[in-house]
Amino acid sequence: MAESPEIPFFAESVAAGFPSPAVGELNGTLDLNQLCVRHPAATYFVRARGDSMVDAGIEDGDILVVDRSVSATSGSIIIAALEGEFTVKRLHMQGSDIQLLPENPAYSPIRITPGSGAEFFGVVTFVIKKLHSPR
Repeated sequence: MAESPEIPFFAESVAAGFPSPAVGELNGTLDLNQLCVRHPAATYFVRARGDSMVDAGIEDGDILVVDRSVSATSGSIIIAALEGEFTVKRLHMQGSDIQLLPENPAYSPIRITPGSGAEFFGVVTFVIKKLHSPR
C-alpha cells in the first residue's frame, strides 16, 4: 500500500460569512483517517444513494463514515437495514415509538415495529463530499 502524502493543515480557519484577513499559519499536516476514524476496527465507509437526506447535508454520491461502536441515540443519523435493503436516516425514539426520519419532505418517516426485522449498522460520524470536478 502506498504511503499517503503529507498534506498541509493551516491553523487559521476560513470564514464562511464575511471574509477575514488571511493569516496562513501552517499548523503541520492533517491525516483524514485520524480525524474521521476514531475506532478503526468498527468503522466502514459507504456511498450514499438518493436524495432522502439532502436537508441533513447528505447528497447522492457522498461518502459516509460509519462507526459501529457509537451508540445510536435519538437524533443520530444511522445506517439501518429494512427488509434486506440498507438506508441512511435520522433515528427518532420517543418511548417505545421508533422511527427512521428522512431529511427531505418528499419522503415519509418509517416506523420500526417489533418483529419488523430492522437492524442498525452504525452511526454516521462524517460525510465526505466532492464539490468540484476537475476538467
